[in-house]
Amino acid sequence: MKPITLFVLKYCGYCRRARQHLDSVLAEQPELAAVPLTVIDEAEQRELARQYEYYYVPTFYIGDEKVHEGPVSREQVAGILQRAYQDRQ
Repeated sequence: MKPITLFVLKYCGYCRRARQHLDSVLAEQPELAAVPLTVIDEAEQRELARQYEYYYVPTFYIGDEKVHEGPVSREQVAGILQRAYQDRQ
């Protein structure tokens, strides 16, 4: 499986919602918790965030590939987790 990197901002409502979706999906599908997940707050880790290409938060990367940018639904979060979990490359 490939790791997920999630870029957020502390006071972003869309980011809070994305994290709620993550918690919800992981509660229903605990096997997906095996996917390595790194959450980066771009305001607190600016230098690290600048190494990636995105404009909006939340932004999800699977490995080095940006897979979603901006507001996200629960179904999209589930799909991102499942894709990372199934990707054995």
